[in-house]
Amino acid sequence: MSKRNRYVTSPPAENFDGVLFANPGHPGTDRSVGDLFRWQRERRVPWPKRIEVEGTVPERRVCGLRATMVGHATVLIQSAGLNVLTDPVWSERAGPRGYIGRRRTTAPGIAFANLPPIDVILLSHNHYDHLDLPSLKRLHERYAPIIITPLGNETIVRRAVPDAKVVTGNWGSSFDLANGVTVDIVPANHWSARGLRDRRMALWSGFMLRTRAGLIYFAGDTAYGTGAIFRDMRAAYGRPDLALIPIGAYAPRWFMAPQHVDPAEAVLIMRSLEARKAAGIHWGTFRLTDEPWDEPPRLLARALTSHGMSPACFEALWPGQAVNVATE
Repeated sequence: MSKRNRYVTSPPAENFDGVLFANPGHPGTDRSVGDLFRWQRERRVPWPKRIEVEGTVPERRVCGLRATMVGHATVLIQSAGLNVLTDPVWSERAGPRGYIGRRRTTAPGIAFANLPPIDVILLSHNHYDHLDLPSLKRLHERYAPIIITPLGNETIVRRAVPDAKVVTGNWGSSFDLANGVTVDIVPANHWSARGLRDRRMALWSGFMLRTRAGLIYFAGDTAYGTGAIFRDMRAAYGRPDLALIPIGAYAPRWFMAPQHVDPAEAVLIMRSLEARKAAGIHWGTFRLTDEPWDEPPRLLARALTSHGMSPACFEALWPGQAVNVATE
């Protein structure tokens, strides 16, 4: 019996063969059972069980451009009066059940009760550390935001939140929101799965968010590859005023390089985009891979120095930390 996609009924496209999505021109991200066993046999560096976080209470609305780190890939973007959350996860564990999955090392930098009204959610892909259904349910019940996500993820969301306001599309899809805001779904070099039988059946992406206060890039999860997708974004959308780029979950490189950037490659993304300001995300909250807990910021600083760049232009954000961006 032929394989069937359980999430998507869209016609084939450059990155979709009718069943599975792919990264054209990029090395395959699939890994064998043998690869997984080899990785698990390697020595793993322990992380601290818990690290204290001093949370913050954000303003209700911001006229300019501000990004506040919640943790991992969850960031509150406040731009020209709009409040946007990326990949919201407030659960204690990243996994299919509340008692299964990686436990948080850091508490959310913004307590759920302290969130301002949320207008939009940018949902990059369906891995459990990015698509957290309990958090999406809570956000829907409280704010009913618009959820923008690449193809297939809407099926997962609506199974848990049937009346969620979800819009979806392939890479290159663009959505016009109120007050001149646009959101574009852009490529990422990654993959997807919620279980053992749905690998690459839902799409993954980054986003370009344009408001009156500036252009913001949210990478989701991505590898660098040849860098072509980032140079193409620069040509298509212009220079981001702020780029939210992952800097963690990269070791060992033989296993992770096709799916996650390391800090040096994160700097290459910033340079390819010619972003005015970058912020490092996707580190320090969930222990997903083998690098030491505090290594990503150190390697980021080293990479910036090697390019003669100021540490202030690309900071590794800590939960509760906010970055304000002055735009032209």
